[in-house]
Amino acid sequence: MRDDLYPPYVSFLGVPSTAPPGAPRVSVLPVPYDMTTSYQPGSRRGPLALLQASCYVETWDEEVGRDLAEELEIVTLGPVVSDTAGPQAMQERIARVAGEAVASGAMLVGLGGEHSVTPPLVRAVRQRHPGLGVLQLDAHADLRSSYEGSEANHACAMHQLVTDGTPLAQVGIRSLTRPEQELIRERGICTIFAHEAVREPVEGWVCRVLDALPEEVYVTVDLDVLDPSIMPSTGTPEPGGLDWYRTVELLRAVAEAKRIVGCDVVELMPIPGLAAPDFLAAKLVCKLLAYALLLR
Repeated sequence: MRDDLYPPYVSFLGVPSTAPPGAPRVSVLPVPYDMTTSYQPGSRRGPLALLQASCYVETWDEEVGRDLAEELEIVTLGPVVSDTAGPQAMQERIARVAGEAVASGAMLVGLGGEHSVTPPLVRAVRQRHPGLGVLQLDAHADLRSSYEGSEANHACAMHQLVTDGTPLAQVGIRSLTRPEQELIRERGICTIFAHEAVREPVEGWVCRVLDALPEEVYVTVDLDVLDPSIMPSTGTPEPGGLDWYRTVELLRAVAEAKRIVGCDVVELMPIPGLAAPDFLAAKLVCKLLAYALLLR
């Protein structure tokens, strides 16, 4: 049991960094926003729930054999305040705030919030890493050109990035429209559908993901990529998703072959009294950091 926590428990891992000077820097940016959510709202509460759960995650990673608190300088930034002028204005605000964090040289870790927060986070990271690609773990393709009157909708997140010219690989997809399927074919987007991802070993399809991505990668994890049996706390759950070990196996394979330079975990919709999904989300951020920064 952790005995080193300090109030108010709203910083990632809940402990001050003991990393030496020159250690890799990480900026954790909460984005409590769900204005365009179209089914069950509540992901605006996700960042705080994740931060609170993270206070009870051990900082030692037994798989990598390293300690996050001792080797990483992790700073939790203040949350991005919602811009009620609309989704486009909110994306511009996120990009400005995230850009400041990236300019400092830190690795950016976004905590959503709905998936519409991802495009501005990616654009901020691209300022320092112009050739980066995106690995999307998600139940939904998110390739609509617009939805409910907005191109900045959560259902359009990946379409915005593809339109920007960002290389994209998707894993876990099991819900999409005909136009989205046609766009995947037209653009040659690497899409590992969920039925492939869960029926075949990771090594059977991960080479397709790696071939589609450049050397530098931004990872976005929509938690509905996971099966609802372990991740019910999301606004748009879909049956038949990935499990924990398959997910982290994929992330480790990408981290070993590429360089993860930014990431986000989005769409956590906390359910009162159900702590396991919040803890899972926090642990997943820890795994991303361990793989991205402590494997090499």
